[in-house]
Amino acid sequence: MRPRTVTMAANAADDQLSALLQLGSLDEYPNCYPEINPQDIYRAHITSILHKISGVDKTIIYNALQWTASLDKGDMILAIPALRVKGKPSELGEKWLESWPESPLVEKPVVNGTFMPFFFKPSPLTQATIPTARKLGREFGANKANGLKDRADPSKGKKRMLVEFSSPNIAKPFHAGHLRSTIIGGFLSNLYTVAGWDVVRINYLGDWGKQYGILAVGFERYGNEEALARDPINHLFEIYVKVNKEIAEEKEKSESLQKDGKTEEAQSIIENGTDEQARRYFKLMVDGDEKALALWKRFRELSIDRYKETYNRLNIQFDEYSGESQVSEEAMDAAAKEMLEKGIAEESQGALIVDFSKHVSGKAGKALEKPIIRRKDGTALYLTRDISELLNREQKYHFDQMIYVIASQQNLHVKQFFKIVELMGHKDIAAKVQHINFGLVLGMSTRKGTVKFLDDILRDVGDYMHDVMRKNQDKYQQVENPDAVADILGISAVMCQDMTGKRINNYEFDMAVMTSFEGDTGPYLQYAHARLCSITRKAGLSEEDIASADLSLLTEAHAVNLVRVLSQWPDVVQNTLRTLEPTTVLTYLFKMTHILSSSYDHLRIVGQESELMKARMALYDAARIVLSNGMRLLGLTPVESDMLTV
Repeated sequence: MRPRTVTMAANAADDQLSALLQLGSLDEYPNCYPEINPQDIYRAHITSILHKISGVDKTIIYNALQWTASLDKGDMILAIPALRVKGKPSELGEKWLESWPESPLVEKPVVNGTFMPFFFKPSPLTQATIPTARKLGREFGANKANGLKDRADPSKGKKRMLVEFSSPNIAKPFHAGHLRSTIIGGFLSNLYTVAGWDVVRINYLGDWGKQYGILAVGFERYGNEEALARDPINHLFEIYVKVNKEIAEEKEKSESLQKDGKTEEAQSIIENGTDEQARRYFKLMVDGDEKALALWKRFRELSIDRYKETYNRLNIQFDEYSGESQVSEEAMDAAAKEMLEKGIAEESQGALIVDFSKHVSGKAGKALEKPIIRRKDGTALYLTRDISELLNREQKYHFDQMIYVIASQQNLHVKQFFKIVELMGHKDIAAKVQHINFGLVLGMSTRKGTVKFLDDILRDVGDYMHDVMRKNQDKYQQVENPDAVADILGISAVMCQDMTGKRINNYEFDMAVMTSFEGDTGPYLQYAHARLCSITRKAGLSEEDIASADLSLLTEAHAVNLVRVLSQWPDVVQNTLRTLEPTTVLTYLFKMTHILSSSYDHLRIVGQESELMKARMALYDAARIVLSNGMRLLGLTPVESDMLTV
């Protein structure tokens, strides 16, 4: 390994960082970027010391050094067994400590059982963290090299990531599952964008099937042009419910007539009833009837326009609105034919099925069951449609990886889908797809009753936040646009409650808990950010003042601990790329804001001596940058309003 050389512009931040890099005598390591990650300076420095003492390969040591869950356990920790050296870990650690040299960056460690924790010396960490965070701004925590096809040769371009998420069914409720998929998918898209990938966001709509025949028949009976233009999703849903009720009543009446022996009347209801009319209408759509397709297209486009308004409130934009309708019958027929020819599918009672027990050995094969891929009437099912669409996306995008954000209730379907693609001979494609699943939202109701659409959820939570804001009339009167602030707070409340636990866990939708400014909630994060913005305004220092701060003045324990946790932010982002859990980011932000909150009484700015003011303001500015970056990564809009600094 060769020593790292750093070429940087001649400014204060770069000079400080250059001095630290020289102080640490850093070597180059894979995924080591000390210019953008302060922790990498220390990780590389500790690696060099341990290598000289233990003789263990530097790469093994470097990869074994991990950040800690809490500051009392150190700034970084080594699990001694991870170095794969023979002997008792505690004895090895004690032996290495006998030769531990004086370090300019870290305190001499103490072995704790099988672990060796490291505490960083505060002054150089401060000199590395605050200038780096302030210089990089919104890019602090980002590592664009993660998304390169070849890190050694950036000219080869970025890796491409496809994320399919949200995927509501037009004219049906945008239920809690779609909400979770939307929040998680938006987060993952942001995460990979920050990591430098070329991210394509896809909304695969439920926009095809007999339900559109039902809608067409229903619109002819109950449609209202003004209501359709004003709120297409709710209007179409109301029509859908009415017509389905009629279909159920007709079926019940037919069955009653059948029991009474009135077979002809019963049969006439079925043959001429609403359900049959809907089936015939959808058949016209499948056959390409221009009039039928024009009405369907109108429903689809109006619904998408309405969805876009809601997605914009969640800071989500899709690159492609795809859907079941976009998968051609020819493509599905070709996929089914290929499965049949390759012996993957077989006929069973006129339908086509895949008997996984014949292709996958043992319990795994039985667990995948025997899904139908084509009905007796030749109609393709979701599996065939999904397979065809995936193969089409490979041809269209030539992606490096693709994520499907789908509820855990669909685990079996997704496993079947991926396995069939592999059995068809597309192992390379199957290896690039990943299912990100999630649990249920329980108890989702509002003062208006059971929530059906995302707009209802956000409106009710926004109204609730508005009521909370009105309790402080003095502050409320000062807010330029209280409706907009309440909306952002409501969205933050919903999203943070969703992301607090691991994705796979179910959680209880609790309006009172999620909208509180106390505890680990979205409004609490917004309050923390707004307070930092307020401190900046009240301090009235220029950018030049803050940039010239003497950071050696930040010696108080609260300042040191805040710097320690801020320095972890780039590592948190890297770790999140492994966990793909929003809670990894959210847990860190709450930890950081708790330390921040406990610092205000000890690290006052207004009224302090000039140089101390500048140093503390530089610290708070770095904290604001990290909090803002973390919130934006989660999909939140950081609020700056004094309304929150009650």
